[in-house]
Amino acid sequence: MRSRRRLRAEILLVLTLTFGMSGVRSVLRLLDALLSPTPLEQQQVTLNAPQSTSPWLDLALQLCSAAVLLAWGGLALYLLRLDGHPIPRGRKGDLAIGVGLAALIGIPGLGLYLFSLHHGWTREVIPSAFHYAYLQIPILLLWSAANAIAEEFVVVHWLMTRLRECRWGTVAVVAACALLRGSYHLYQGISAGVGNLLMGIVFGTLYARTGRVWPLVIAHFLIDAVAFVGYQALGGLPWG
Repeated sequence: MRSRRRLRAEILLVLTLTFGMSGVRSVLRLLDALLSPTPLEQQQVTLNAPQSTSPWLDLALQLCSAAVLLAWGGLALYLLRLDGHPIPRGRKGDLAIGVGLAALIGIPGLGLYLFSLHHGWTREVIPSAFHYAYLQIPILLLWSAANAIAEEFVVVHWLMTRLRECRWGTVAVVAACALLRGSYHLYQGISAGVGNLLMGIVFGTLYARTGRVWPLVIAHFLIDAVAFVGYQALGGLPWG
């Protein structure tokens, strides 16, 4: 096991490269939205936007962006593997647990979003703004997988392991990881931060008790896939 000093250095560097800096940017973007003369509920934020007017160039850019997220997840696994931690393997029941978690988190999460939008506590979230039908579904599914792998392997599997090795208690570890998850979603609005904070508590508690990360990856993928692809299937209808 590495010394606490080296562990703290690793945590600082990895979070600066990944979701820690994303959290800082997200807070600043929320402050910018709150300072805007336009009411928060009248503002829009697009989660998956085209990066080029050319479909094939856009596909290449989307693949590059998704590859970065997948690399974050791979980096987390690699760093843990260097210290002898095994790469997590799927177990029987992971799929069922993941589906159950997706329903447990996704349905109340949608209700919280709609309630918050009605009361002016969040921005209108546009899950996707792609305009070419033949590429949008594969890209959205790729983004769903990349988000799930990056977030659950970095924010849960790697960070919780490292904080435990720094002698943090379970409650503090779960709270810290949940706060991080909530922070980098704040650019979407206050309710997104709160909702993802609660999601982080549920996911972190389950991981602390079972050590199983794949159900979290599956649940996260399903939540994003339903939101992204479902929005496109409904023709981009506004959620408010």
